[in-house]
Amino acid sequence: MSNSAEVNKDGTTKIKVIKLINGTDIVCEIAHAEQKQPLITLDKPLEIKYVPQITNIGIKDYIALVKWAGYTNDKHITIPKDKIMTITNASKEMIKSYRAVIVDYNTYDKLIRREENERTKKLMDREMMSPSEREEFEDIFDNFEQFKKKTKDTLH
Repeated sequence: MSNSAEVNKDGTTKIKVIKLINGTDIVCEIAHAEQKQPLITLDKPLEIKYVPQITNIGIKDYIALVKWAGYTNDKHITIPKDKIMTITNASKEMIKSYRAVIVDYNTYDKLIRREENERTKKLMDREMMSPSEREEFEDIFDNFEQFKKKTKDTLH
C-alpha cells in the first residue's frame, strides 16, 4: 500500500471487505467493535455488486459499489457480529474505488439525471452492442442450447 493513511500500524488496511453469512460482500471502515460485545458498527458501508455486462467480445464482469443501507442518512450502521462470515483487508484498487464513491455517500438515494452527473453520464454512455451484434450473440447461445439438447453428454 503506497498511501500510509490507509494502513494501520500493524500493516492491516483501514478499509475492510466483509462477507456476511447470506453471501453479501460489503466494503467499509469499522467504526466501532469491542470483543465482548455482540455488535459491530460499520462506517459508510457499500455493497459490492458483481454485474455482468455484454460486450462485443463476450460477457465481462465489473463491480459496482452501492449504498448498502439505502434510504437513510445514517453513516454508521450497526449489525450483529454473528452475521459476519469473514473480514479481510481491502486491496489497493478496492480502497481507491471505495474512497471515490463515498465522496457522494449521502446523495446516492436521490435520482440523478444523466446530464447532471458526469460519473453517471460516463457509465450510461458505454458502448453497447448494435441490434445486429446482439442478435448474432443471442443466436450463438440459441445454437448452443439446441446442441446441448441433442447431446446427452456432459460438457465441461
